[in-house]
Amino acid sequence: MNTFSRLLFSGLTLGAVLVLGGPVAAQPGSEPRILKLNHTDTPSGARHLAAELFAKRVEEFTRGKYRVLVFHSGQLGNDPQSIKAVAEGKLDFTASATGSFAGLVPELNLTALPYLVDSYEQGWRFYDESPWMRRQFDKLPAKGLHHLATWEAGFRSFTTRSPMIQPADAVGKKMRIFPNDMIKWIMESIGYEPVVIPVTEVYAAIQQGRVDGQENPIDTIRALRFNEVAPNIVLTQHVYSPLPFVASEALWLRLSAAEQESFQRAGKEAAALSRRLVRDADEKNLEAMRAAGAKIVRPDIAAFRKAMSSVYERAAKVYGGEVKAILVDARAP
Repeated sequence: MNTFSRLLFSGLTLGAVLVLGGPVAAQPGSEPRILKLNHTDTPSGARHLAAELFAKRVEEFTRGKYRVLVFHSGQLGNDPQSIKAVAEGKLDFTASATGSFAGLVPELNLTALPYLVDSYEQGWRFYDESPWMRRQFDKLPAKGLHHLATWEAGFRSFTTRSPMIQPADAVGKKMRIFPNDMIKWIMESIGYEPVVIPVTEVYAAIQQGRVDGQENPIDTIRALRFNEVAPNIVLTQHVYSPLPFVASEALWLRLSAAEQESFQRAGKEAAALSRRLVRDADEKNLEAMRAAGAKIVRPDIAAFRKAMSSVYERAAKVYGGEVKAILVDARAP
């Protein structure tokens, strides 16, 4: 083929591409790079819907160069295992409660202080705009993680086998928790004996009577059907518990600046979806669980605030001035 023919062929090919809808992501003959995202929510939960949107947007924004496979229900590991795998570069993405990252950045324990924030809007402002929060997330790259966005899960409340109306009802009973000092101290402040169990094993643990119940946001309670084995849903809303969405730092450093922007943009779109889904579905989820036989209890929050206030004193002995610093940011107007 002579020079003129090659130029003519190239021009015709470009024209065909433009007519058919724009450039194709990958080079001819190349396959998209497969990335993996694992989480512990079920396919009906907001976390999974956010993950699916993230995967869709990544493929769109990178024009097919990357494809994200989403694994739900802890198929590739529970929350601590997923975080460890992402940090080691063996998994590409995960989303988990902020306190789950405290093993890498201990100060993140403080985000689980009881009644730190009182509304979704206050929580979103804190996670998106707080200098204190940014300082903690900026510590993650050295641990092998890169924070992309903060997805939503909601405010943590109890589901119990035994009736629970006031803090005294917790005394002498066992409560499942995830491995987090602040959550442990909260349970102890009202009399529970905290027991660490991976979330993927909690349903069976309650069913077998190993614990009296668990505490999680409403969306998670319904998605994992905890109301079936612990039918008292006690709306203490004691901890705001969103989900930092992280990528492997090893992956992040391999991306071009344009690719990084695409992944960040996809993560934030997924965050907006999860926030809307969780906030708007709280009452609908409660009504569905009530219709399925659960008892919805709206206790005297003041009694729980008072009982859990000792956690702040305990935290100050360990974290010093960080407690005051997070309070200033979390409660800023």
